[in-house]
Amino acid sequence: MQKIEIRTVDVVQYVQPLREGGSLPAIVEADDEFLYVLKFRGAGQGKKALIAEFIGGELARAMGLKVPELVFMNLDDSFSKTEPDEEIQDLLKFSVGLNLGLHYLSGAITYDPLISVANSLDASKVVLLDSIIINIDRTAKNTNLLNWKKELWLIDHGASLYFHHNWDTWKDYLERGFSRIKEHVLLERATELQAAKEEIRATISKKVILDIVANIPEDWLLQENALSPEEMRAAYIRFLDSRLNRIDLLAKEAQDAR
Repeated sequence: MQKIEIRTVDVVQYVQPLREGGSLPAIVEADDEFLYVLKFRGAGQGKKALIAEFIGGELARAMGLKVPELVFMNLDDSFSKTEPDEEIQDLLKFSVGLNLGLHYLSGAITYDPLISVANSLDASKVVLLDSIIINIDRTAKNTNLLNWKKELWLIDHGASLYFHHNWDTWKDYLERGFSRIKEHVLLERATELQAAKEEIRATISKKVILDIVANIPEDWLLQENALSPEEMRAAYIRFLDSRLNRIDLLAKEAQDAR
């Protein structure tokens, strides 16, 4: 696999908020003239949600799943000064600096488990991905999946890797299962877990993990009352490596839940 290259762009226009998201993401235009869904560093879970979004998205892409392009987005302080809505104004003010954007898929529709497209191998890979990153937010109530051009696309991984919300206990998660996989919206369609497991083993090497973690912006790793940036990178690498080494058990857990 080629080393990942994440582009950095500047926000030039705030288009509209997406109020269905709890963290109030927004559609914005960048200086490359494309539209993006911007995830703000000043939102509820802050930079940790951006890290989870980035790691989850790039792992999914490395597995061959479809994820909108992720870019780093510079936001300057001019937007908060002209925004009339106080809630959005505060969000923009606290998000000056480097944020995360997902390429906007115009015309995409929210995945509906009753009628939407999802082949069994992709469904199985998504189930195992979410087991690896302990993603609690891919349920029937909130699928965080889109159908675009008759294909399944993954979005919103910010609720995963929740061990990093308490660095004092992060090692407790290294050998845990993921019992909440039974709530996964794609579990019923995940009939090829063994094949998916082998594909993940073939595509996600230690080098892939190192490459993804190395691309986390240093600024996002500067957090109060936490580990140093170097210690955090090492923790993410160790966690992901540990989870991948336990993929047989995670696949069995998912199969048993089915």
